[in-house]
Amino acid sequence: MTKDTREPEIENRKARHDFVIGETFECGMVLKGSEVKSIRTGQISLAEGWVMARESPPQLELHGVHVAEYPPAGKDRQHEPVRTRRLLAHKSEIKKLAFAMKAKGSSLVPLKVYFKNGVAKLLVGVAVGRKKADKRAAIREKEMKRDMDRDAGRRR
Repeated sequence: MTKDTREPEIENRKARHDFVIGETFECGMVLKGSEVKSIRTGQISLAEGWVMARESPPQLELHGVHVAEYPPAGKDRQHEPVRTRRLLAHKSEIKKLAFAMKAKGSSLVPLKVYFKNGVAKLLVGVAVGRKKADKRAAIREKEMKRDMDRDAGRRR
């Protein structure tokens, strides 16, 4: 039996619905061993997460993300499911994100967690909140596009 080599990509679909995403940045994450194993099994929730950028000292922090405990690790080697996690990025990127966060109505949201060369990465997006009417319009556009694609497929 061969090992499944596909790594999970966990997306925050709620963020794409609730926000208009502008620029995106890739960041590394400072994690404990049991957290990495739990993320590899897909046991992470980004829905309630948000990112805080500080200018001095320049640093990024991930708040509100739930990483489930990894049962095989045992009771004494577990991590806290919801804790503040440090993100790794270049100083210039951190300053850009901190500046973008100062704009009215914008925030930083985690969009996706994935593994790149065995290292956990987080995709962070600069987001502006959508109004309820904007959400409805976006849903309407998606449905119209889906119907048009479905009709085009039937004609073939």
